[in-house]
Order: sequence, then structure tokens, then C-alpha cells
Amino acid sequence: MIMTSLRKSQIWGMPIALGVVSAVGLLSALLGDGVWDALSWIALTIPIAVPLWHIARSTPCERHGA
Repeated sequence: MIMTSLRKSQIWGMPIALGVVSAVGLLSALLGDGVWDALSWIALTIPIAVPLWHIARSTPCERHGA
């Protein structure tokens, strides 16, 4: 495996973005009704969909670490 240097934004960008989306989803679920409920469903589905999408895109070798 070739190691390359990565910037902090490349390492932490997606986890921070998913954390912010999750926080928005949780707050909208707690504080509102109607449209806010729909926003919370969408926002809380994104952190589940992203890894599933990544797994679906990967090849079998990438999934098994070979």
C-alpha cells in the first residue's frame, strides 16, 4: 500500500459533515412538526445512506481488505 499525505480536510471533512447533518436532523425532530419532521427524516437518513452507497460502489476485493 502506498501511503500519501492527506490534508486534515480530506481526513475529517466527511465525518464532520455527517455529524452536522445528524445534529440538524435531531434538532429538527425535537423542535418542530410538519416540514421539520420531513427534514429530520431526510437528514437522519443521509448518514445511513452514505456508507451503504460506498459499500455498494466498492469492489469485492476492497470489501475484504485484499
